[in-house]
Amino acid sequence: MLDGRMATRRRAGARLWLSAAWLLVVALAALLAPLIAPHDPLAQDLLLGRLPPVFIAGSEPGYLLGTDSLGRDVLSRMIYGARVALVVALAAGVATCLIGSALGLAAGFYRGWTDRIVGRLVDIWMAFPPVLFAILLIAVLGASLSSVVLAIIVIDWTRFCRVVRAETLNQSQMDYVNSARVAGFTRLRTLLTEILPNVMPVIVALLTLEMGIAVIVEAILSFVNLSVSTDAPTWGGMIAEGRIAIYQSWWVLAFPLVALFLTVLSFAQLGEGLRDRFDPVLR
Repeated sequence: MLDGRMATRRRAGARLWLSAAWLLVVALAALLAPLIAPHDPLAQDLLLGRLPPVFIAGSEPGYLLGTDSLGRDVLSRMIYGARVALVVALAAGVATCLIGSALGLAAGFYRGWTDRIVGRLVDIWMAFPPVLFAILLIAVLGASLSSVVLAIIVIDWTRFCRVVRAETLNQSQMDYVNSARVAGFTRLRTLLTEILPNVMPVIVALLTLEMGIAVIVEAILSFVNLSVSTDAPTWGGMIAEGRIAIYQSWWVLAFPLVALFLTVLSFAQLGEGLRDRFDPVLR
């Protein structure tokens, strides 16, 4: 039994470190894009259109992952696309976390009319189909990176609010909360110093999961030309371009799709791993 638990913990630790390593690679690629990208991601050369990757016959030196139909370097566009994905993940994820968690903590701890107001607000918000709501917001605000971030915040704060509220309600019944009240702690101090640290592992897991969701949403919106401008390199836009010519240049579709899949998977695994490491109950 003990050996089985140790093996499970080792596998979980390996997934955690592998996920963190991939996300570190994506972050470094985004930050150092002007230095490490081999070509201008917007430069076109029709004479070099649809060059295959270096491991396929007919490739050209300097184009490791080949080119698209306009002769643009796939690797350079993927590196610059990581910038868009990372900005959306951080901005939308953190803002959504702060708004949803604050409302969830208040509703779960103070209850009463606070809980009723927040609950009704969540019910009304969840009545709208999220994808259609996002498209409607971007159609009104105009296609831009800030519009994508705002749309994700407006849609996904309810996820944090519901989960954090439920966890706060559970923690509020614990003996340590009653002990804090007997010791003379104010309600706000009890919430911030006693309940919040115990809810934090759930918030961290949700935050990393939300970052992965934000990357997917941005890719979907880029796929239908509702994110940044059509010329700007994004993983979703590259997938849309590659889908059209999948039989002639499959690499234009495959490489950004793999990068998107690994990034979203790594965010999910990172959240679970961090929760296992820092949750005192699971420890």
